Amino acid sequence: MLELGTTHRMEILRTTSVGLYLGLGDNEVLLPNKYVPESYEIGDAIEVFVYLDSLERIVATTLDPLIKANEFAYLKVTALSEIGAFLDYGLEKDLFVPNKEQAIKMLLGEYYVVHCFLDEQSNRLMGSSRLNKFLSNEELTVKRFDEVDLLISHFSDLGINAIINNKHKGVIYHNEIYEQLSVGQSLKGTIKLIRADNKIDLSLIPIGYKNIDPNANIIMEHLNKNQGVLMLHDKSDPDEIHRLLKMSKKNFKKAVGSLYKQKKIILKEDRIELLKT
Repeated sequence: MLELGTTHRMEILRTTSVGLYLGLGDNEVLLPNKYVPESYEIGDAIEVFVYLDSLERIVATTLDPLIKANEFAYLKVTALSEIGAFLDYGLEKDLFVPNKEQAIKMLLGEYYVVHCFLDEQSNRLMGSSRLNKFLSNEELTVKRFDEVDLLISHFSDLGINAIINNKHKGVIYHNEIYEQLSVGQSLKGTIKLIRADNKIDLSLIPIGYKNIDPNANIIMEHLNKNQGVLMLHDKSDPDEIHRLLKMSKKNFKKAVGSLYKQKKIILKEDRIELLKT
């Protein structure tokens, strides 16, 4: 089934003066000359993105858009009109965001996190910054400790809100943030906790037993780079631990305990030393 706003693998059916005609089932779509590969054969399969061009014709392109249907992305406003805003999403035709789909009035040249959807009435791809309309935690597709893809959507009093796997929403609390983050940033995260109401707490580091080895590796790297000495200890200030190692004191103590049990370090009153073998 041919769907607008998505990528399809289509068969090259025939050539014309304006490009190649591609087929998928009973559907045929034009791939304009500007996107035709240098070498091809009739019957080859080619991966293309399908959408409506400026003349409202269904066409294909080999360009990879910044956003596809049912996805979220951080896009720049390139033009404004009385009825809405136009955002650059990597194709010749910009993504239209109607005024009613703007959570706040969009400004020229600014970036916004938006969702791309196929408007049923016009059969056109549109954008919306009213993100909660397209996110749901009612039926979760993730579980605790899962590694997930995150898109930072906005800041709040609790911390940083993020979109999870293009489906759900969660929060990274202020005391769990050990690096500078910005709206629109994409990164990996971990499901830290799923509450009774399906609200999701997120972490930017692996949780529980999974985070011991990565943090232990950070400590070992620091020791190896500093003549086998780390001027931290059990009573060190959390801010000093974060400054040197970019981890919480809790994770620091877990990692130190792991290394000590493995007999890789010696614990001194005012420092940690690498055990020489």
